[in-house]
Amino acid sequence: MATTTLSSAKLKKVLAALEANWQAEMEGYYTYKTLADRDIDPVRAQVLRHLAGAEWEHAALWHGRIIELGGAEPAYNGNLGGEANSLANRAGGVRMALRRLEIEESRHIANYGKQLKDLGDEGSIAILDHVIEDEKDHHRELGSLLRGHYQAPAGAPKVDPKAVLDELLAKRAQGRKQPGAWIGDAIYGVNDGLGAIFGIVSGVSGATAGDSKYVLLAGLSGMIASALSMGSGAYLAAKSEREIYHAEIAREREAIQMNGPEARELLSLYYQVKGLPEADADHMVNHIASDSEQMLRALASERLGTSEEALSNPLVSATSGALSTAVGAMIPIIPFFFLSGVPAVVAAAVVSLAAHFAVGAAKSLITIRSWWSSGFEMTVVGAVEGAVTYGIGILLGKGGM
Repeated sequence: MATTTLSSAKLKKVLAALEANWQAEMEGYYTYKTLADRDIDPVRAQVLRHLAGAEWEHAALWHGRIIELGGAEPAYNGNLGGEANSLANRAGGVRMALRRLEIEESRHIANYGKQLKDLGDEGSIAILDHVIEDEKDHHRELGSLLRGHYQAPAGAPKVDPKAVLDELLAKRAQGRKQPGAWIGDAIYGVNDGLGAIFGIVSGVSGATAGDSKYVLLAGLSGMIASALSMGSGAYLAAKSEREIYHAEIAREREAIQMNGPEARELLSLYYQVKGLPEADADHMVNHIASDSEQMLRALASERLGTSEEALSNPLVSATSGALSTAVGAMIPIIPFFFLSGVPAVVAAAVVSLAAHFAVGAAKSLITIRSWWSSGFEMTVVGAVEGAVTYGIGILLGKGGM
């Protein structure tokens, strides 16, 4: 970049203008970024992130020129949310914020145009020429975005469909993470531990008239055994699932290498079954097949109905399964640490049935059933289980066993 010899007064004026430009671009970056994170429309959020990236690049250009001219390192003195958190932008919503940004971009263009005449520094003018063209594109992008006919300017990155899909799913979940497999393992573990040990506690209580010594011995032993069994079972199941998946992937890779045309035909047929016309399916497959790894992922996804990202983590499954089972199993035992006889049996039944309801209600987090009906169903099942095992315990106790 060309450098012009500037007088001390002129240099001071130029540096002040460049730092103001840097501050404005940084504020624009934070504003666009914050609005993008907040926006519920995934396509609009993608565009706002692209604009944020452009503002960051402009700030980097001004930063570089300031350092070239011997200026001090600039420090951002604005809000880390930019103008996105201003009262006007929050009260008016996203569309009003975009309208204000559109006006702000036109002001930047006018200000930069004035600097073209006033700065008198060739290096800065070269940056201005570039930045003004970008700001004009931004003004047009914001206008088209506001008016519902968005068109990306030439050279702008295309909206990433996968990123848009991921963001759309996240927004539909209202910012909450989708429940992972470990949640299902945990709920199942609590349910398994609670049910099994409640049965043991009920049976032993019936046989021993609620003798806490025997109930605790049987309950704690059952809790440890159940937790270890659930943890090891969850680990082995998740590990086997991954091993089977990797073996299938290896077979798919070998099949593609040995007979590529057959693999493409197979993938095309999968898409045709889903409703795509043959010509469109073939065209899509030919495009996918240009990348062998992409072809492998697509075919494996269709044939196996899953992806590696969707598989459970063995250690996470084992840990959540074992700990949750231990937690569930501990609930019916707790009263017997403090009580004995009939009071302990009644207390154990009350807390266990309440826990059954809570576990059933918790299932509604990962199912479409209402929490009430799910909790009630679990409570009934627990009550029947407790009554049956308590009755069996009484019979065995009377029989001298």
